[in-house]
Order: sequence, then C-alpha cells, then structure tokens
Amino acid sequence: MNILILGSGGREHALAWKLSQSKKVHGIFSGPGNAGTAEVGTNLMIDPDNFEQVKEAVLKNDIGMLIPGPEAPLVSGIHDYFLGDEILRNIPVIGPDRSAARLEGSKDFAKGFLTRHEIPTSRYKTFDKSTEGGVRDFLNTLKSPYVIKADGLAAGKGVVIIDDIGEAEEEAKAILGGKFDKAGSKVVIEQFLKGIELSVFIISDGKSWKLLPEAKDYKRIGTGDTGLNTGGMGGVSPVPFAGKEFMDKIRNRIIEPTIKGLLEEGIVYKGFLFFGLINVEGDPFVIEYNVRLGDPESEVIIPRIRSDLFELLEGVAQGNLSERVLETDERFATTVMLVSGGYPGSYEKGKEISGLGSTKDCIVFHAGTKMADNKVITAGGRVLAVSSLGNTIQEALEGSYRNSKLLSFDKMYYRKDIGFDL
Repeated sequence: MNILILGSGGREHALAWKLSQSKKVHGIFSGPGNAGTAEVGTNLMIDPDNFEQVKEAVLKNDIGMLIPGPEAPLVSGIHDYFLGDEILRNIPVIGPDRSAARLEGSKDFAKGFLTRHEIPTSRYKTFDKSTEGGVRDFLNTLKSPYVIKADGLAAGKGVVIIDDIGEAEEEAKAILGGKFDKAGSKVVIEQFLKGIELSVFIISDGKSWKLLPEAKDYKRIGTGDTGLNTGGMGGVSPVPFAGKEFMDKIRNRIIEPTIKGLLEEGIVYKGFLFFGLINVEGDPFVIEYNVRLGDPESEVIIPRIRSDLFELLEGVAQGNLSERVLETDERFATTVMLVSGGYPGSYEKGKEISGLGSTKDCIVFHAGTKMADNKVITAGGRVLAVSSLGNTIQEALEGSYRNSKLLSFDKMYYRKDIGFDL
C-alpha cells in the first residue's frame, strides 16, 4: 500500500521512518515533507490545508491511506472531505472527523466535554463578546497565576499564563477583540494547576483503544525551564513518575471515561488521541486534548514501538484494533531538539547543516529542513531532533548529546538539561 503523510515536521519524519519498516507498505509520500522524509520516501509539494491538492496527490500516486500529522487539516474536516467524496470515501484517514476534532479545535468544547463526563480538569469559564463584562468577576474567584486561552487554533500562541489580574483581564479582552481572529471568538479562563506535566497517547478505532508509550517534553527555550515557550525542546519516554499506580489512575479516570463519553455523544473517534496531563500531588488532571501525536513526543515514543505501526493503523481503518499486537521497547528514549538561533522569536533560514553523516547509534529526525543545491539546509525554528535509546535516561541522553555535538549549522542552539527534573 502507498501512504500519504501530511505535514513537514519531526512528527511526520518519525511516522515515515517507522512505517518504512513495514513489509506491507510499498511507498511513503509526504506532503510537503522535509529533507528527512525524502530519505525514506517521496515528497510532494502540497499544502496539507488545501484538500483539492491532497485529493489530486492521492489519486495521482495511488494512495491507500492518509495520515494527517498536524491538527489543522483534521479540525478543518479533511476526514469529512474524504467521506463526502465518492472517489475518496474508501480511503481510510487516520484521524478524527470534524466533530471529534473539536476536542482540540475548541477549548470550550473540550472543557465542557471533560466537565460533562466528570473527568478531572481545572475549574474554568468561557466568555464571548456578549459576556466579557464578567471576566474580572471570574478572575477574582481564582488565585494567581491565571490561564487565558483562545478557544480555537492559534498557531500555538493562543495560551498564556499571567500573574497579574489586570493583565489577565486585558489579555482576555484582547483575544475577544480579534487578537487571534476567529480563533478568539471565545476565550476560556482556567484555574492554574501546579504540578509536573506529561503526555499520554492512545490509538483508537472508535470502539477499542491501545495505550502508546507516554512522554514528557520540555517547552521552555532556556535551561531550567526558563524563557519563552517553544514547540518543544526535547523529550523523554517513559516518564519515571508515571508508574503502574499512576497510569492505572489515568486509564480509569481519564482514558476510559473519554472513550465512553465520546460514544455516548455519538462521536466515533478514529486515530491518535493525545492527553496533555498534569500530575498534581499524585493525581492526574487533563490540561488539554490534542487530536494527533505530539512533537517532539513522537520522536521518543515512536522509536519505542516495536510492533509494525502499519498493522495498528490498519486495525484503526478496519475497526479491529483490539486484535492487533502492540509491543513496546522497555528502554528509555530521549530526544534533543536543535533549533535556529533566535527561536522562538525571529530567526534566519537557509543555513547549511553539516555532520549528518557522522552520527552513530541514534536517529536524527528532521523537523525544519529542506534540500537546496544537493545540500540540507534549515527551513524552520526547530531543525533537527536527535533521538537515542538507552537502558537508563542518562544513557539515552548521553547518546543524544554526544551526537548533537557532531551536528552544526550557523547559530545552532539546544538545551543541555533535558531530563534534568527526572
């Protein structure tokens, strides 16, 4: 079978890398992909959000399965688009339809869903232009800091944590005033939860589900989790504090009620589901849902999947996931993200990358690269993810950092303390 993966980041390269190992997969196409996906398949210059372009690519390349990597095409309804097209409807899309994708596409829907099904989450209230006068009153019921979220997708910039109540009120009203266009037609204000975060992933065929490896990523740009938030500077899997007792709480209090709640609401969820969780004094709470795999979490959880990933995706497509086998590597995986100087602010692109052929005993996933004049150059803020396996976190990190030193491009930066808090 030929597979088309939509997206161009490290998550998409990790998926392509793993699927290329399956005997059932004939060809892997990535749209638009990067220099890494080009090594394991064929890149197609298409826009994942342009469904007509996707359709044309699917038909031209005899694609038998579509895997949207990022959330935007799913929230926009690419699954629905395929189901509504006579030619495409029999091609499985590994990802939820528009209704199910509201779990990520609308913070208000997600919080309402969590509340309806008594799944542990923080206290919240949603406001729109007609009710913004009540923002200050609700903020007064919370303790600082305050979590302010644009309801819709805002390119990763729609969530802020603010200490000052006056600034929090101003931010909420700025969002409602058009700061994020349609994504800010509603604003969600939440109670701040203090604890340590982790990411838990399942794959579901709408009825049954399987638990994938969990991970912890590091969002801040600076050492010791300081500075601005990024898309992720590295990750670790498994998470040491997520032992059997804690994971049982996640299964019983969060995953099972989520799947049950979706079915009760008539929502058939097919694909990956990401639970953004926080450990508050030994109890898990849901911070957010994502309707796809995380990045850079993919770069540590996918190398730990020993089974044929295509077999699992086929189980999603055919509705018999419960019959499929998921085996996990017990070793630790770590990834260190190499980023462009200036990221997550302004940065330059087009820097030649050297050392790609010198790494050993690791996997280098491309996150923001492209080919130009037979050279691999930078094409984004997060450029490469250097992933390694080891019997301990320290052993895996040693491999990631040793190989990171062999790679270079102008103004390259990476955090040197991934896993420091574990």
